[in-house]
Amino acid sequence: MTARTMPAQRPGTSRQDYETPPDFLAAVARRFGNMHVDLAARADNAKASRFVTPEEDSLTVPWARRFPGWRGWLNPPFADIDPWAEKCALETVGDAMRVHFLTPASVGAVWFSTHVFHRALVLFLQPRITFVGAEDPYPKDCMLSVFGMGAGVDVWRWK
Repeated sequence: MTARTMPAQRPGTSRQDYETPPDFLAAVARRFGNMHVDLAARADNAKASRFVTPEEDSLTVPWARRFPGWRGWLNPPFADIDPWAEKCALETVGDAMRVHFLTPASVGAVWFSTHVFHRALVLFLQPRITFVGAEDPYPKDCMLSVFGMGAGVDVWRWK
């Protein structure tokens, strides 16, 4: 029997600017309400009228103080999710704010067990998302982790 091999993984070398598709964001708005602020965006891809630019460095912006009680959207670069997950957990204690965090469903990752599991409502998404500009769905399962609403796990058939 021949062992099956997987393609070589090259963390950090893949595309990092996948834009959230409007149909998915509309489903999020129907379920949770419109987003008040996009926590990592540029003017050409922001998903809310207010947004934090790369030049502002969202990881250094005090989200809960700057946007108290707001609903934040976050589709971070997928190459290094850990600092974003940690920031979500820290900024959403109590009723400070709510953050809707779209990521690959990497439940075996340390960032998931440390910062997301038991801290957010985790929704595994069906069907897979086709990001703006892509012809096919993203090749990995994704999840939406909602910080600031309690904890739990479910499957969300968003479409």
